[in-house]
Amino acid sequence: MHTLRLSDEHLIGLARWATDRMARVERPVLAERVLGVAGHRIQDPRARADVLTAAAEARLGLGHLPRHLTQAYAAELQCADEHHKAGHRKAAAASAAKALILAFHRVAHIDGLTSPLATDPAQFTGPLRRSRVLRALRAPRGRVTASAAPPADRPMRLLLVHSANDNFLPVVLDHYRNHPGVEVRVLDTAADPATAPLAKGLGRMIASGIGIRSAYAGQVEEALRPHLDWADVVFVDWCTAAAAFLTLVDPGTTRVVVRLHSFEVFSYWPHLVDFSRVDDLVFVSEHLRDLAVAALPRLREPDAPATHVLDNAVDLTRFPLPKKAEARFTLGLVGLSQVAKDPRWALEVLRILRRQDKRYRLRLIGGSMEPGVSPALDRYRTAFAAELAPLVASGAVHTTGHTDDIAAELTNVGVILSTSVRESWHLGLVEGAASGAVPVVRDWPFFADRPHGAHSLFPRDWVVSTPAEAAARILAVNESEESWLQSGHEASGKAISTWGWGTVAPRFDALLRAGFAEIPAQRRVRTNAE
Repeated sequence: MHTLRLSDEHLIGLARWATDRMARVERPVLAERVLGVAGHRIQDPRARADVLTAAAEARLGLGHLPRHLTQAYAAELQCADEHHKAGHRKAAAASAAKALILAFHRVAHIDGLTSPLATDPAQFTGPLRRSRVLRALRAPRGRVTASAAPPADRPMRLLLVHSANDNFLPVVLDHYRNHPGVEVRVLDTAADPATAPLAKGLGRMIASGIGIRSAYAGQVEEALRPHLDWADVVFVDWCTAAAAFLTLVDPGTTRVVVRLHSFEVFSYWPHLVDFSRVDDLVFVSEHLRDLAVAALPRLREPDAPATHVLDNAVDLTRFPLPKKAEARFTLGLVGLSQVAKDPRWALEVLRILRRQDKRYRLRLIGGSMEPGVSPALDRYRTAFAAELAPLVASGAVHTTGHTDDIAAELTNVGVILSTSVRESWHLGLVEGAASGAVPVVRDWPFFADRPHGAHSLFPRDWVVSTPAEAAARILAVNESEESWLQSGHEASGKAISTWGWGTVAPRFDALLRAGFAEIPAQRRVRTNAE
């Protein structure tokens, strides 16, 4: 009995038919199966990568997670690896960039209620661990000299670095600008005239990281060296472009601290960071550290940076203000500009409550989702708008739009919700709790079945699993005005004492001014001969 063997030409034809169907059909089950078989059997690596990538992009273009996303980006990485093996490093860098852009497409991880990386980080990032090019990219380039303690005869020089996002730095910046033992500078790599033209471009960062010599490497060195030579400690906020850019050069004796918040794990940027040049990696929660360690191969190696969990820096003392009379029956949700916030979950909580008591209202605080960002976001936005409209018309929901005074808005709120599918820490929830609103926190689904998540970050009685459980908690707490006030008072005390800047600031001081002798001894120091 002979097995029919189709040529690459026939298989490519089948794959193109499947791709065409996947670009037009909502649920292309047959086409996905055909693509899986045909794509797997195509022998030519370039042809296989092209058809799988085209099919994945067709689904992403419709706002859907491609069934064969991992297979598609792995096929492109195989092409990159073959280029690298043949010594064609520029082609390898370009192909690797294409693979990373596909793997971390926002439709797959940001604009939906699930992510293949969160579901199984080891499986999704497996091709990255196995790739020859990515292994070369994450190979430790080290530093000529180890980090050194600052001189004792002057203030410590602290350089705060970000890339067009200083949202979580104002309290930190104010603290150290008023600290007699610290001198502060700020570098926004996206705005600084010397760094802005250089601190972007995935392909050239990969090329530089895998050792391709070019004028770019010298330009980066020239732009960053004055900052690194001045600083004793560099604190890079967000593990994104600024962190990847800064670690392209040897930091010398300067200690480098990078803070990772949340979405970075679902992006390609951490895979470009040379962690052998990072002394300390800071997370804002245990569950984000768990996910990052599972997803980033470099963090499991012997000379990985020391990792820390350090709460966000926020002044919570300004939030306890007198509540307005209607606050007791007003739910609040701060932030609804991302699908991950899942505000539809809040609407379901409200509907359940109003079946029992029509006094319940919902206040949506913050800007809405922007149309046209992606088809996936547009689909969610449309569904949310359809649910929201009758509730607004009936007076059950009030939307505030963007506001610069969250504390004032929270005087209207008696119950603060966290409805997200994923959060790193959830600033809006903590601020609401500090204001004296009763916290009701969805057990964020991305982390609900893992050791750490909302259920480990917050008091257990704050956390619920379903809208019905959320409504039951609210009704129980709000059985009387006294019990509601008492629960809000306790939440405020818990928030301020646990996450307030008065508690967190000494931990920041300990981290940034830490004894330099405590830096892990196994950190690799590059020799001059290298």
